[in-house]
Amino acid sequence: MIMSTNPNARALVVELVTEELPPKALDALGRAFAEGIRKTLDALGLLAEPRACAAYATPRRLAVRLDAVLGQAPDQAYAEKLMPAAIGLDAAGAPTPALLKKLQAKGLGHLGADGLVRRHDGKQDVLYAEGTAPGARLADGLQQALDHAVTHLPIPKVMQYQLADGRTSVKFVRPAQRLLALWGADVVPVRTLGLEAGRTTLGHRFLENGPLTIESAEAWADRLAADGRVVPSFAERRALIARQLAESSAAVGATIGQGAEVEALLDEVTALVEYPTVYVGAFEEAFLAVPPECLILTMRLNQKYFPLFDPATGTLTHRFLIVSNMRPADPVHIIQGNQRVVRPRLADAQFFYQTDLKTPLAERMAGLADSVYHNKLGSQLQRTGRVRALARWLAPLLGGRAESADRAALLAHADLGTQMVGEFPELQGIMGAYYAAHDGESADVVRALRDQYRIRLDEPVTDDTLTAAVLFMAERAETLVGIWGIGLAPTGERDPYGLRRAALGLISAYEQLTAGGRLQASQDSPARLAALLERAAAGFAPGQLAEGTAEAVLDFVYERYRNQLAAACDRSAIDAVLALRPPLHQVAARVQACERFATLPEAESLAAANKRVSNLLKKADDTQPGFDPALLAEPAERQLADTIARLEPQATAQLRAGDFAASLATLAQARAAVDAFFTDVMVMAEDPRVRANRLALLRSLHGLMNQVADLSRLAR
Repeated sequence: MIMSTNPNARALVVELVTEELPPKALDALGRAFAEGIRKTLDALGLLAEPRACAAYATPRRLAVRLDAVLGQAPDQAYAEKLMPAAIGLDAAGAPTPALLKKLQAKGLGHLGADGLVRRHDGKQDVLYAEGTAPGARLADGLQQALDHAVTHLPIPKVMQYQLADGRTSVKFVRPAQRLLALWGADVVPVRTLGLEAGRTTLGHRFLENGPLTIESAEAWADRLAADGRVVPSFAERRALIARQLAESSAAVGATIGQGAEVEALLDEVTALVEYPTVYVGAFEEAFLAVPPECLILTMRLNQKYFPLFDPATGTLTHRFLIVSNMRPADPVHIIQGNQRVVRPRLADAQFFYQTDLKTPLAERMAGLADSVYHNKLGSQLQRTGRVRALARWLAPLLGGRAESADRAALLAHADLGTQMVGEFPELQGIMGAYYAAHDGESADVVRALRDQYRIRLDEPVTDDTLTAAVLFMAERAETLVGIWGIGLAPTGERDPYGLRRAALGLISAYEQLTAGGRLQASQDSPARLAALLERAAAGFAPGQLAEGTAEAVLDFVYERYRNQLAAACDRSAIDAVLALRPPLHQVAARVQACERFATLPEAESLAAANKRVSNLLKKADDTQPGFDPALLAEPAERQLADTIARLEPQATAQLRAGDFAASLATLAQARAAVDAFFTDVMVMAEDPRVRANRLALLRSLHGLMNQVADLSRLAR
């Protein structure tokens, strides 16, 4: 705690004790409660330096401590604009009824005409009430702050309950039991949710010895920890648990692993305990014959345990860590109790797995006819048929085997009918891969099943992963087209079917196909995105999807790519490239080429000229096939025609070779000819034949300049 140099400032603690709060929302609730009180008190001028604020949250309390709070804010000078003097004062200078009413409304009824100030605002005289208002009192300010904080919490689900009087009902996240508000050693008389503030609080539910009387705000946290067996700070409790987890896992030569799942579980257990202690538990090693994902999921999800892994190999061990809310002298009963609890869970997983293995995955396909994918799109079996057709078409275009892609698509959702996936839907695909391997399916099919639910592909596609990439793309293309086509496109922040994620997944697939050499920047592959989406749309029954669905989804994917690229690339270069809707696997290379082109001294002039050409051609008749050299009378237009003829073969060859930067660099050589043309030649000549011929010449220039990107988008 940082002490204030202001002698009138003291520490303030406000604590609301409740029934058990929702663990996944606890940290956010604690921070919002503290910030709501701090912000209001600061606005009222009740905070002194230093403005240190600490948020606290445990399973049964929300609290805030402010290190320097004033009993009363400093007096505040005010200047209240009232109304024009001509309206507020009569001919004798006395207040009019309108002014008297205004003064009463603002709590200034004690003022008369002689207590007001006249100022000219440039147009007329205006009446002001000026003076000094007493600063807000802490009791009033804290009541206002508490009311605001309680009513503005990010509560996931509000609960209504009845107060002790048997008549009054209130709404809050959980029933509130006690309210503590201490300014230094003094109780601040505030109330909320039917509770009057006092100086008593509750410690640990099982380890406390009754209510705790807190002497002062400064003593609150230490008393809770020492006598109440509560670590009130969420951050300190989380750090304590993390340290104990590291020490306990190291003691048995293991690790809890890393990743978002571990961090999320650490957050959750922090919100479940007030006085954490970590113990090591174990289960029979025979359970390790079950796929580790099943055991890990049931321990983390159902029991909130931390599975332990071999640090050298990363394989699951038969030990786990328990984060307990108790700290007895002998923890043997806690450890044994948790081991007894986890065993039936693991035994269930073992039973589900062994039972599922008795039925080959392919024999489960018939059951998908009874599983609804979407009431407008049919069953999972019908969807499987669409994905299979798409995968068979796509695989050969990427150099893969249609048979493998078809087999992977056939089995992709067969595990939906297994007991394990029925119990743990999170294991879809993962269990299918295990069952497929047991059935003797090929390695590439097994991998495809395992990887089908990944958010994105993040490694170059190889021979071993091509079938997985094909299934990944076919699944997402079918999902995008199908869901979009029945009117369920994302809106605002709502995207219940994950279409944004599916679009980013497709983008990643094209990127990794290019990185793996399956798609070449120099080639316009028949597997381009537009063709994939059109093929996916053709797999649905006539009239099942809205007209133009494939084109709308194509725009959506390109827009997602625009947003993704904007984080690292120049926006003008991105817009220039995407204006042409090039093959998705060429976009990144074209954008990089445009960024390099934009640094050339010729770039700005050519971009501006290209923009001018575009504007001229919008108004021109484009039926003339080409320009007639015989009608080129001016030297500048003949020079431009010669420049086009000289540069076009080279620029086009470089474009076809995928060397977009070189193609644009070649175009830069046209700057002098282009500048001379627009300086010396009047495009819109009076002679219609000359005018049409010059526009045709510009159309040739426009086609040459915009092969890589729409260069007019680079103009400033």
